[in-house]
Amino acid sequence: MALLEDNGIDRRSVLGTCHHDCPDSCGWVATSENGVLVELKGNPEHPFSRGELCPKVNRFVHRVNHDDRLLRPLIRTGPKGSGEFEVASWEDAIQLVVGRVRGAVERHGGETIYPWSGAGAQGAIQRFGLHDVFFEALGASKQTGNVCGNVAATGMATVYGAGLGADPLAVTHADHIILWGTNTRLTNRHLWPFIEQARARGARVVAVDPVRTMTAASCDEHIQILPGTDVALLLAMIHVLVRDDLIDREYLDAHADGWDELAASTATTTPEWASTRCGIEAEVIESLAAAYGHTGNAFIRALVGAEHQAQGGATFALLSALPVITGKWRFPGGGFARSVGAWPELEDVNLAALGRSSGGRRGLDQPRLGAWLTDPDLAPPIEVLFAMNGNPLVSMPNAALVRQGLAREDLFTVVHEQFMTDTALYADVIFPAAMQTEQHDVVPAWGHLWLGWNEPATPPMGESVSNSELYRRLAAAFALESPVFEMTDLELIDAILHPDVDSEELRRTGFVRVRGTEAHMPYADGGFRTASGRATLPAVVWDPGVVESDHPITLLTAKQRVRFLNASYGGIGGHREREADPVIDLDPVDAADRGLAQGDLVRVFNGRAELRLPVNLSDRVRPGVAVVPWGYWAEDGQLANDLTDDAATDIGGGAAYCTTRVQIEPVVN
Repeated sequence: MALLEDNGIDRRSVLGTCHHDCPDSCGWVATSENGVLVELKGNPEHPFSRGELCPKVNRFVHRVNHDDRLLRPLIRTGPKGSGEFEVASWEDAIQLVVGRVRGAVERHGGETIYPWSGAGAQGAIQRFGLHDVFFEALGASKQTGNVCGNVAATGMATVYGAGLGADPLAVTHADHIILWGTNTRLTNRHLWPFIEQARARGARVVAVDPVRTMTAASCDEHIQILPGTDVALLLAMIHVLVRDDLIDREYLDAHADGWDELAASTATTTPEWASTRCGIEAEVIESLAAAYGHTGNAFIRALVGAEHQAQGGATFALLSALPVITGKWRFPGGGFARSVGAWPELEDVNLAALGRSSGGRRGLDQPRLGAWLTDPDLAPPIEVLFAMNGNPLVSMPNAALVRQGLAREDLFTVVHEQFMTDTALYADVIFPAAMQTEQHDVVPAWGHLWLGWNEPATPPMGESVSNSELYRRLAAAFALESPVFEMTDLELIDAILHPDVDSEELRRTGFVRVRGTEAHMPYADGGFRTASGRATLPAVVWDPGVVESDHPITLLTAKQRVRFLNASYGGIGGHREREADPVIDLDPVDAADRGLAQGDLVRVFNGRAELRLPVNLSDRVRPGVAVVPWGYWAEDGQLANDLTDDAATDIGGGAAYCTTRVQIEPVVN
């Protein structure tokens, strides 16, 4: 929609969809005047976000027009990390990239290139479009795994054959709701009103979380388990369900395999056994299992927080098993919701149409970026790093090791960015990136069942370009041939949308419901995505891993700042200074043991790094657990992720952040 006002101002409003790494994928209306973005507000017609945007996106106009935005290519002139760059032409920057990349490939082959990509742009084209085709053509290493979602999806898929879960909005029909390791009010804020609808009908809401988050504090009950003990709690719940015959044998016989083995594996995992491991009373476990087992329309909601532990995949496999064991999938308001599976388990968006294939290229897990960059025995070594859609120096575990790798003089780093992030400071070439309000895309949500359209409200500012345009230009410079490099973004969108998707309605209204999901109860009659069509129940063994006795505190790095949940806004004016400075939340018992009082400066350290932070005495955490807020860009060289563990999860190529152990000591003047 657009209109030309009588006063000569070309005022234009278009429908779009938020691109951030968030389950809500909110609809918005973006308005420009004479080609400049002047307003962005929620689309009141959007059936999930209903006209509300979050605190960070409410200031998106400020972000787009920010004085610090990168608008021209830059080439490094000073030491890595110094921030010394000179403005360059696109031609000079691209030729430098071509020359350095070709030289590295001649020495080591294509796998010397590593394309790191985050989820800063969630759209089908701008996140998963041309760059995959580009790097495949160069024979580059491929990024596998990730720190956000792959473990959970893989764990679900071991049971269901895919990561497809319940429609989150089915929660309105539930009588018992468990929010497992998810801070819904903060990180999935638009779902909370639907939970409150169920609550108004009498539903009970329980939070299972190591931290007393704003969500946990708002629930009817908070079960504050120790970090990394979810598997023990789940095994004890299944023990109670078996013992008290709260299982649905008819559903199991018709639709599941592996039940006898799973039941046998929980024979000794009693509530008393789990109590000592999880740090909660056996009676609490008994009550949790009984309430779940006795309620037909019991609903479990998790996002990705619980995957960040050594047994993250096993956690999601057992969460997936619970509604199979008890037949909850047969009831409206029953089941398990992590991702609705709008992408890729449902086929409204077909990325294979772009001609991508995994090929036989070397795969390197995303969370171990620091290890790959510093491993002297990695063959071939990584000599070229492309970083896009994120700020890995802030968001990857063991960031101190990532920083060490980025500082290598023999590493050629190309960054596509909107601001001078911690990672961009180490780049050799920076290409300026367009904003969501400046590019076309279609956005499949993973937290609800509507595809979103994104229409650009303005052209890209300065010389910035979208992800797709960057790789068109690079492909031309490398003389790569593929039909997709000749396609516009609109042509790419037409290619990936299923023919039955009403693209005209999508553009007109800004969203369309994913086909075939009007009554979204995916497993009410079985129909699992496994080869047999039956769920495969896991027989899981509890494995607590190794506890570092020299570092007795488990450190969690939590999303808790409303104006920058992720790293995208953590150093930008208008966001950073509107939040409190980082502190470490510590239980008063642990503080007293160390002679600490409110506000005292402490060293938080382990074998990887150390931080110096003021103490905040808090009832949000329990003894043995501390929390540092995540998302801040470096201050005095400090990042929360300098301390975190990059150990691999059991499956899915994730990072076991929750295994991070630290010691805390007062700073002595």
